Order: sequence, then structure tokens, then C-alpha cells
Amino acid sequence: MRDIKIGDMTETVIERGDFPPAKLRSILGQETVAVLGYGVQGRGQSLNMKDNGVKVIVGQREKTKSWDLAAQDGWVPGQTLFPLQEAAQRGTVIQYLLSDAGQKDFWPTLKPHLTAGKALYFSHGFSIVYSDQTAVVPPTDIDVILVAPKGSGTTVRRLFLEGKGINSSFAVHQDATGRARERALALGVAIGSGYLYETTFQKEVFSDLTGERGVLMGAIYGLWLAQYEVLREHGHSASEAFNETVEEATQSLYPLIAENGMDWMYANCSTTAQRGALDWFTRFRDAAKPVFEELYQKVVAGEETRRALESNSRPDYRQQLEKELKAVAESEMWRAGTAVRSLRPERK
Repeated sequence: MRDIKIGDMTETVIERGDFPPAKLRSILGQETVAVLGYGVQGRGQSLNMKDNGVKVIVGQREKTKSWDLAAQDGWVPGQTLFPLQEAAQRGTVIQYLLSDAGQKDFWPTLKPHLTAGKALYFSHGFSIVYSDQTAVVPPTDIDVILVAPKGSGTTVRRLFLEGKGINSSFAVHQDATGRARERALALGVAIGSGYLYETTFQKEVFSDLTGERGVLMGAIYGLWLAQYEVLREHGHSASEAFNETVEEATQSLYPLIAENGMDWMYANCSTTAQRGALDWFTRFRDAAKPVFEELYQKVVAGEETRRALESNSRPDYRQQLEKELKAVAESEMWRAGTAVRSLRPERK
């Protein structure tokens, strides 16, 4: 454990070293962790736990691409790979990693298997916080816990294989056994977290929904697209516009910011870039902050979750999603991106 102080605030974080292999075995040695859903998070977390010596089984719908992928990854049908309902019955910890819409749909089937003393684990607070929309209300005699990696499941797995660790938050919503906190922390380390910080289900989902619609995915793409379009409209080539908008950011500047911070980045660029960035960042902040406030209030009010559940539950959702993603892929900006990325020396 380590205390970090930021201004007048002190926060305690849990580090991977606080849960060495012997301690993980003492906490999780008698558990069977059933990972329901073999999507991006389910895949990364289950493989990491297995490599950390945890007894893991995977639950997935049969005759799906995810079932076939799990089998290819070494999960054995009838031994470590089961239909969802059977895996839920066998598990003492149920990692509920279906999509948010999938969690809502499967909940009536799952609930009878949540017998006294089990733990129900989430990596997103969605279903619990918006239970008025999902009807996910756990029995009172089980633990309800959360570990939310701050990255995709692909990154969770990649960093683990590199000997690194993902940052994760954790929370305890319900402690029926007196062991909920240690279960959450042990699982958090077992899935590959480098350190964990404490939150609540509500704070996790509010920050996550805001972040992914904001600077993590939605806002950053909107800003990139706006700058790209302005450069193109003023006669710059597609490759120049893409390099100045995306490639330099992702390949050079963002990694340096991740390593050293924005102040270091400002101090280690040209004086012209330095002056321009310092003069303009407040303009962008002032323009964007009302949009972020509107977004946050829509998240709190449940409007974003309602839209997500409604759209994800439509029979033609996959087909519509493929159309939207195809439109992005075929846009000039990302066709330029494909061409520019192909020129990286390591790809030749």
C-alpha cells in the first residue's frame, strides 16, 4: 500500500507487491472464477488469471465466434469452457463480463445461480447503478465487487505479458461474507493490475461513461476530425493533414506525455510550439467545458445508458454498427491513416 498526496488530498493505493503469489493462493485458492463472456475484457482477464495460477473457467454462448476463440486459446469444452448457465452454476466468483445489454438480458437466468457466499464481480458499474433500467438487483447474501481496468482488455493482456500492469479501480458494493474487499483486491492483482485505487460503483460508471464519450474516444476523434478537415480545406495534402493531426500525436507526443507529463512536454518542445500551446489550451478548454458538463449531466440522469441499452438491444444493432464503422474506416482521414501507418519501417 502507498499513500499518494495531491494538494491537500491523500489517497491510498494498493500495489501489485501487496499481493504476492502466496497471498493470492491463500485468498483465491478455494475459489472457482467463472468468467461470463469472452469479449475483449473477458479474454484478457481470464488468461491473466489462469497464468497467475487461479482456477478459472469460461462461460460463453455456444456456436459463436467467441466460443471458438476461447477454444483456440486453450479453454477446453466440458472442462474449462462451458455454456453460460453451467459456468455460473460451477463458479464461486462470477465475473459478469457480458456487454451491458447482455447483462440485462441474461440476468433472470443468472440470478438463481447466485447462491449464498458467492461473489458477483463487475468491471463496470453500469448494471448496478442503473438497476432501474437493467433490473440487476443482486441477492443480499452474496458479495458484489468491482475491478475496472483503465484500458481495453487487449491492453490488460499485453501489459501483463510485458511484465507491466494496468491501472485499475476497485469497489465493494455489498459485503455479505466479510471477505468482499480482499476478494476484490486479490482478483484485481490476478487480472494484471499494477495498482488499484478505491472508488464506488457510481463514481466508476459516471467517470467511465464521461471519459469514453469524451477525451478517450468521442471528443478526441471529434477534435482530430475538425483539425484534419480545416487543414484539407486549406489545401494541405491528406498525408500532411493526417501526420500533423494524428500520427505525430500518437507516435511521438502522447507517449512522451504518458512518460513525463504535460509540463515536461511543454518544456521540451520548440519555443514557438510552447508559446502557441500555452496560449491556446485555455481557449479549447473554455469551448469544450460546457459540452463536458452537458455530457456528465446526461450520464448522471441515465440518458446515456438508456440510449445505449435501447440501441444495443435492437435486432439489427450489429448490422447498423458495421455500417457506422465502415463509414469511419472509409472516410478520407482514416484511409490516409492506413496509408501513413503502412509506411512505418517496422511494418515493412
